[in-house]
Amino acid sequence: MLDHVGFQCADLAASAAFYDAVLAPLGGRRLMDFGVAIGYGTGDHADFWLGELNEGDGFRESHIAFAAADRAAVDAFFAAATAAGAEVLHTPKLHPEYHEHYYGAFVRDPDGNNVEAVCHRPE
Repeated sequence: MLDHVGFQCADLAASAAFYDAVLAPLGGRRLMDFGVAIGYGTGDHADFWLGELNEGDGFRESHIAFAAADRAAVDAFFAAATAAGAEVLHTPKLHPEYHEHYYGAFVRDPDGNNVEAVCHRPE
């Protein structure tokens, strides 16, 4: 339902390296790079954007959940994120408090945002 989402990053290069790694297991890749903004997607449309920090003071945590095709993709996202040095918020597991088949993993990106990969399908 979203057209695109964007985050401002304190260190665009570090965030780009992180998202290059963690989005690959989910089928995502870098589609556009304007130097000050980088767009990612799973098809031909960049629907996730990173940009240089250029406005606002302080930090406000954002949360984004990326759809995973299956639980193995959630696990691969988590492995890539931890290999990239991400802080672990929640290891891959079922979250029945959300619904019966909600399988997700949560990490912090280089800017401190809460980033999740989730699969809603049964195993």
